Amino acid sequence: MSIIERKHKEKQDMRKRILDAARKIFLEKGYENTSMRNIASEINYSPGTIYFHFKDKSEIFHELHKEGFRLLLVQLRILDSVADPFERLKAVGRIFIKFAQDNKDYYNLMFLVEESSSDTSAEGGFQIAKEAINHLLELVKECQKAGKFQNMDTEYFAFMLLSSIHGICALFCKDRTVSFENKTDEDLMTNGYNCFVSLLEKG
Repeated sequence: MSIIERKHKEKQDMRKRILDAARKIFLEKGYENTSMRNIASEINYSPGTIYFHFKDKSEIFHELHKEGFRLLLVQLRILDSVADPFERLKAVGRIFIKFAQDNKDYYNLMFLVEESSSDTSAEGGFQIAKEAINHLLELVKECQKAGKFQNMDTEYFAFMLLSSIHGICALFCKDRTVSFENKTDEDLMTNGYNCFVSLLEKG
């Protein structure tokens, strides 16, 4: 490994350490109470080290946000080879739910940790989230062209789909499933979604 390659690897390793520490702090303290100083403290470095890699906590937050959506989109695009758009749509929901189960920290940061409205980088940082929404909208349009949900407004229907799936994931990620004492999280998320799919199939 050359000196340049080693330095690049060291830089990437440090960025990963910072992002891992920041993910933990954001989830523990929330966005407003997270600072560059306590992110640095988590990995026993000075705040100056953090500023060398990221200009502020907003940039770190958005990098984590984008990282989570990149992981989700990679999984969703695996379904592009499924010819029937309705079957693909049903599978999208299952992948979304599985992503929340396997990546609880990412899911919380992507959808449930509130960021300050004063951060001007928000619009650009959330562009990848729009990409995920557009992916769903295009899939709904394909279903409509194939004869499903033709009496539904595309955006309203996509919003309903996302809200329903997100509700299942949010209840799990915020540990709100405990009220259903006779069902495990796995049962609730899998069979709850299957009930939702049954309603779509009747539509």
